[in-house]
Amino acid sequence: MQELKELSKEQLYDSIVEFDTPAYKKRKRRIGDRKEGRRLRTLHPMHYVEPYIMPMRCDAQNYFEDVIDITGIENYLTEKHREGYTDMTLLHVMLAAYVRVISERPGLNRFIAGQRIYARNNIECVMTIKKEMSLESPDTCIKVEFDPRDNVYNVYKKFQKVAKESVSGDTGFDKTAEFIKKIPGFIFRAAMSVLRGLDYMGWLPKGLMNVSPFHGSMIITSMGSLGIPAIYHHLYNFGTLPIFLSYGSIFSADAIKRDGTSERHHFVTFKAVTDERICDGYYYASAFKKIKRYLLHPELLDSFAETVIEDID
Repeated sequence: MQELKELSKEQLYDSIVEFDTPAYKKRKRRIGDRKEGRRLRTLHPMHYVEPYIMPMRCDAQNYFEDVIDITGIENYLTEKHREGYTDMTLLHVMLAAYVRVISERPGLNRFIAGQRIYARNNIECVMTIKKEMSLESPDTCIKVEFDPRDNVYNVYKKFQKVAKESVSGDTGFDKTAEFIKKIPGFIFRAAMSVLRGLDYMGWLPKGLMNVSPFHGSMIITSMGSLGIPAIYHHLYNFGTLPIFLSYGSIFSADAIKRDGTSERHHFVTFKAVTDERICDGYYYASAFKKIKRYLLHPELLDSFAETVIEDID
């Protein structure tokens, strides 16, 4: 790992700390594995059956909602702004919490493809953003790759780097969409059938997968930036995204203290739509409780993850 003490203050704000070794041990690719993940072969029989009973992702959607007290995060962000990370927001903290939980609950980073369950080789978070906050401004999709050991600083720098590049120029998604819109509809419908088949078999070209907003670990949206509450956003049948996260605008409410008195705190509503086939409810509950713990105590995300748990074989 790059030594932080060797970096100047200016470099520290911009430099992404690299790791000397991969987060996951290198495995030999076996028959049935895919480019973006390895097939899980030691799952409980129930998990083998579920993708056939519920072949589409929309069949397996579960909905989860929680309310997060972000008063601690607001104080935390005030400190980060003083440190020079003036653009750090609730979004970066949420992403850092999610990445950290994947290092502890790797089942959250699985996906379904071709009626098989896979452990993803990396962490890819997808987000749709506007290049400008106006009705006429076009949307674009960005995909940011994280390391399960990343701390909040690394998450912030990686996300900001990709986001700034997407705002200042066309992304791979923009160029692909521009090309697609020139194709006649009947040809595109036929092409989509071919792409679905290739994706099912694990033969989708890697270049297309890299720009696809439908392939990744999860997708997140900030309804709060639009001034509205969180929504339950559906999952896509095309692609591999197993989880869609949404959080809404900040609101105030009374919080009861230990001594029985109350004080005004700030909260956000956090909603998730999940593919129930990748792991069971107990596992999801454990993961979401951990995410909430990190959001209530964001200072835990300042350090790098000391250990990374790998998914089963």
